[in-house]
Amino acid sequence: MISTAIRVARVGSVAELAAAVLMMLGYPGLMASALVPSAPAFAAAAAVTYLADLYLHRKRSRLIDLLVKVRAGMATRFLVRELLLILLLARLDLSEDPVFYAAIACFTVFFGLQAPHSALVTLIDKRRQMPVATRNVDLASRLRIPDAPPRLLLADATVKMLHLDLAAVVGLLVGAVTGSQRAGFAGIGVTLGLGALYVLVLVPHLRARRLPPKADKVLGALSAWLREYRPETVLYFSGSDDSAYQVNMWLETMEQMESRPLVILRERVILEKMAPTSVPVVCVPGGVHLMNMDLSMVRVALYCANVGKNIHLLRVPTMKHVFIGHGDSDKAASVNPFSKVYDEVWTAGRAGRDRYAIADVGIRDEDIVEVGRPQLAPIRAVAPEGDVPTVLYAPTWEGWDDNPGNTSLLLAGENIVKKLIAAEPPVRVLYKPHPFTGTRSAKAATAHRRITALIKKAAAERAGDPRFTADPAAQAAAKSELTRLKARLDGLALAFDARADEAVTSRDGIVDVRKHEEAARLRADWDDAYWRSFPSFEHRVITGAEPRLYDCFNASAAMVSDISSVVSDFIASGKPYAVTDSAELGAEDFRRQNTAVRAAVILGNGAAELDQLLDAVRDPAADPLAKDRKELKEYLLGPDQPTSLQRFDAAVTRLALKAEARNVSQQSLGAAAAEASVGAAPDDGAALPKGVATA
Repeated sequence: MISTAIRVARVGSVAELAAAVLMMLGYPGLMASALVPSAPAFAAAAAVTYLADLYLHRKRSRLIDLLVKVRAGMATRFLVRELLLILLLARLDLSEDPVFYAAIACFTVFFGLQAPHSALVTLIDKRRQMPVATRNVDLASRLRIPDAPPRLLLADATVKMLHLDLAAVVGLLVGAVTGSQRAGFAGIGVTLGLGALYVLVLVPHLRARRLPPKADKVLGALSAWLREYRPETVLYFSGSDDSAYQVNMWLETMEQMESRPLVILRERVILEKMAPTSVPVVCVPGGVHLMNMDLSMVRVALYCANVGKNIHLLRVPTMKHVFIGHGDSDKAASVNPFSKVYDEVWTAGRAGRDRYAIADVGIRDEDIVEVGRPQLAPIRAVAPEGDVPTVLYAPTWEGWDDNPGNTSLLLAGENIVKKLIAAEPPVRVLYKPHPFTGTRSAKAATAHRRITALIKKAAAERAGDPRFTADPAAQAAAKSELTRLKARLDGLALAFDARADEAVTSRDGIVDVRKHEEAARLRADWDDAYWRSFPSFEHRVITGAEPRLYDCFNASAAMVSDISSVVSDFIASGKPYAVTDSAELGAEDFRRQNTAVRAAVILGNGAAELDQLLDAVRDPAADPLAKDRKELKEYLLGPDQPTSLQRFDAAVTRLALKAEARNVSQQSLGAAAAEASVGAAPDDGAALPKGVATA
């Protein structure tokens, strides 16, 4: 019941739901105590509403947005509380006292201050917003970008301004209880004084010398930098705030490639969620600004998502355009007909080429290039040593529709986990769900919670099982090392304040390459310490960014998953894996329709076939699918040599030369046409009567 209420109310936890309920009950409490009247009861109800409101704002609860939509926004809530306070004063027979009229005047003036305050905050935010936001681009040497106003002034400015009424509310309540008007007048004076001061201190921050340069100067500085840096290959991305992982997965490849890279983003929210990188990044929200950028030196543009804004760069003919995607699977998205707009489509292996041929969506075979998956280099083919092997359960999310084949969570998830937990000889279960799990389907969210509870209960029971022994000293040392590494990583993560406004982060957001490389080494050490920080037999639920999915691959001897790019990626390890046929197509049809499962153990929703996977884990030499996995790996991902990064670089170089040849040809044709036009002009004009213009 509570989980249903949480979902309906769109809040994130029981604590948020409790705060919301308290806040909603607080206002009837305010009215009742004002009518009774009871100043102490009113003070208690007011305290509840203040604290609950503040908690929900600190938690960024979705309920706040919902209240705005039903015309119960924050300003309205504060105004209602103040009007009820006026009612309380009237019911206490204070309506003839000067403090009563002072209270009315105070709240009237105080709300009158909200308009200039909001206008100033909005203007400062808007005028400090750059036409482009950057990382690793030297704008500071070309532009004067002043510091931002103190965060105290602009962060949650509306919340802070409205809460200044607290002094007046407290003063008036104290006066009502004690009978002293001085407390009321003092509170009123503090509220009005602080409110007026807040407005006044914002005004100087609108002066020109405290604002970034105008758009034309910023764009001019960026163009100058582009001409100096001369990027050769662009990774272009546009998407929603929850799709940042799609561009993040390509950042390490961009750092390692031979061509000079540049990342172009279209949404500021993606820049905020982007992983640290040493590659220059330019976020250009405006299509006109992008079209006016000097990208004449770029020869190859890479696209990892099929979105409408791609057209803004696809219109540039001087570069070749390539779809590289953000995963490789048998899902329909992997053969999107939109891919016809690109000069080439790069797939991991032969399977991607065949997939397009079978789909028959208009992609020509000669436009498909097999380059492997450079991101898979960190995946190790050796299972970790230990008495208790690890099996990873990594289901995909529920998708945009209710197709039962989207995810195993709904029908098979609990059966899979129960069977793995009960396996003898025992195995350790790692559960790492897709980050989107439960975002669309309440049933999927409920299944996720049940599976999480199962695993945590089993982990607690195993901790008390005498068959399993831990090494507390080693785990304590590993946890201490994690804390030390986290502190060092925090110190190396950014060379700038990521919470500053975009003008400052664009000015200061240049990554120290040496520190960036050191951070990469420390992350590897952190990962090693993480797995040592708890017993090797302990079941674990892993959510969030760390440890990463590939780290979980390396810690596992086998995996259970669904049809998604996770399966194709895991195949790079060569380890046994199982895939759920949640739509119950049958093993034969399931293999025929999904290339990536041809070397998998196929699971029904009852997970009865899971014993086959566990047998392969316990005795790799007797694994009947080992040869099939080796062949499938090359079919899906290409050969091990040359490496994927080498093939990727070769494809970029070849296409860049092709783009350059096209540009040279166009220049030659243009020059020839100009010469022909000049040579023909006298003859054409000679026959014309004087004063007659050519058409």
